Amino acid sequence: MTEPDINSKRRSSLLKKNILASFLVKGWSAIVVLLMVPVTLHCLGEYKNGVWLTISSILVWIDNMDIGLGNGLRNKLATYIANNDTHRARSLISSTFAMLTCIMLPTMAVLLILVKTCDTYGFLNVSPQEVDGLDTILMVTILFVCSTFIFKLIGNFYMGLQLPAVSNLLIAIGQTVALFGTYMVYISGSHSLMHVALVNTLAPFLVYVLAYPYTFYHLYPHLRPSRKLVNMSEAKSVMTMGVKFFVMQISSLVLFMTANILISKLFSPSMVTPYQITYRYFSLMLVLFTVICMPFWNATTDAYERGDMEWIRSANKKLNVMTLAILISMAGMVAVSPWIYALWVGDDIKIDLLMSVAMAAYIFILIYSMRYSYFINGIGKLWLQLIITTTAAILFIPLAYASAYLSHNIIWFIVTMCLVNIPGLIVNRIQFSKLINGRATGIWTK
Repeated sequence: MTEPDINSKRRSSLLKKNILASFLVKGWSAIVVLLMVPVTLHCLGEYKNGVWLTISSILVWIDNMDIGLGNGLRNKLATYIANNDTHRARSLISSTFAMLTCIMLPTMAVLLILVKTCDTYGFLNVSPQEVDGLDTILMVTILFVCSTFIFKLIGNFYMGLQLPAVSNLLIAIGQTVALFGTYMVYISGSHSLMHVALVNTLAPFLVYVLAYPYTFYHLYPHLRPSRKLVNMSEAKSVMTMGVKFFVMQISSLVLFMTANILISKLFSPSMVTPYQITYRYFSLMLVLFTVICMPFWNATTDAYERGDMEWIRSANKKLNVMTLAILISMAGMVAVSPWIYALWVGDDIKIDLLMSVAMAAYIFILIYSMRYSYFINGIGKLWLQLIITTTAAILFIPLAYASAYLSHNIIWFIVTMCLVNIPGLIVNRIQFSKLINGRATGIWTK
């Protein structure tokens, strides 16, 4: 067997193992997320639950302030591992950890000052009579999220090793600890937003802190970060690619995660709850597809570095079948959604069937777009995605305001989310086709 055949077989074997392991882990994670919804809702009530979901959206923004270094690390690390360059891989990891530390300390200081000096109640459209101590809640959650910020790079490290199942496992353990903590708050009778916020931000911090020594002192001591190996040229190389990922991350956050904040401002915090219930229900398919697609990202980097385009074409055909199966499954989810909602959260929350249809369409657009973008990300041709996602992000907020003003209906808000994501889907499909068939020129190759 030739070396390319051996590499292809090894890559496919590792891919299958990670997909199987990720299915188990993500299945567990999905159950935890589903259980968290009624536990948190019953603990806090509809209004405070909507406030917590809105705060969570802000925390996700903070969690993505790594200027793309995490995704830059995973791509560059996969390249160095493919070329057996352990020294540069270790220098890369050390430099990325150092850069993240330099980013986080001033970011944390600025955020705490903003919370202390700004009218957070007015910004989030929250009633002081309903929620007490909002500033304190925000400051505590920011401290823990910022503390987690650097250590969560461990997840990107495992992705760079083509082991996304391990990264998923760390996330799932954090979610499980958070669920247990939230349930303890519920049965204690305190029903405190502060306590819910605390356990949900402390849990992932503890998991990553414990994972660090196990990863770099037990499993991969030859890749352990060291201050002596911090190299600004390595930091610059990962930054060059990372900035592109960062702009796309921020643009995606505007599209995906500002929804809770906008709904809270344009409608009411109580409207965030039914929106999130439908989102979490249909995003089960997004989670399922991410489990399948995520291992393809760095496997594609490995295949592209070795010139194995045939492997990429073969993988693409398999994803075509999976995408069709997901479309059919989502149609079934819409049909049974009224009964699922009643079983899941009870009869207190009423959800219009049209909201389910709109949300299913939105999630499928994301899935169909991701089905190509993960391959493109693995190859590292990011400029078109950067342009499209940035444009969509710029258009989304004014269009969301316009749809809310004209319709006063949250369903049209979701339709707006669909419309701004369709151009990205079309461009991703065209670019992928051009790249794998050798017809890409100009901006299609950047």
